[in-house]
Formats: sequence, C-alpha cells, structure tokens
Amino acid sequence: MSRTENLAISLGRILFAVPFLIFGILHFLQGGAMAGVVPSWMPGSVIWVYLTGAANLAAGLSIALDRYVRVAAIALVAMLVLFIVTVHLPGVLAEGSSQMALTNLLKDVGLAGGALMLLGLDN
Repeated sequence: MSRTENLAISLGRILFAVPFLIFGILHFLQGGAMAGVVPSWMPGSVIWVYLTGAANLAAGLSIALDRYVRVAAIALVAMLVLFIVTVHLPGVLAEGSSQMALTNLLKDVGLAGGALMLLGLDN
C-alpha cells in the first residue's frame, strides 16, 4: 500500500471516530434528555443512554488510536443495527415522512456501513 493510501486510511479512521467520540460525550452530558429516545418497553432508560455513551467513546477511541479496530467495528455495527431496528425504524414508521426521523435512520445506516468497511480494511 502506498504512503498516500496509508495516510488516507489513517485520516479516514480518525474522521470516522470523531462522531462516536462526540456522541459518547453527549450521552453523558445529556443523559436525562436522551432517555426519552429509549423505547418505553426497555427498563432503566437512562442506564442504556450511559452504556451506549460508554460504547461510543470506547469504539471512537479504539478506532482513532488504531487499536482493536475489528472488535470496535463489530460492536458498532451491532449497536447501530439495534438503534435502527428499535429506535429509528419505528420512529420513521410512526411519524410517516418526518425528515428528522428519516435523517437519523440514514445516519446510522451510513455509520454502520462505514464500520463494515473498517472490517474489510483491518486485516
């Protein structure tokens, strides 16, 4: 792999990690407000917000530091698919053509796709 390709992959990993680091921090700063997004059938909503915040931080750090990237990518895909199925898809279906609900769904679909690509890069 050329030096330019290595630089592009390294920069891409860092840029991909940034949203997860910010999301993780926001989960801790705004846990109470975010608890309302957790499906009502799940007990302990604020606990889930903090757990997913910790997972976002751990994955973001792992990817940015290029350590345990495969484990972080697999965990992110699992978490994002759960978000898509339990939060975003029901939100899109309930709100019909709500642009924000669809935007959040597509954001997590794209992030899951990026995490899957990381699996292909991490050999």
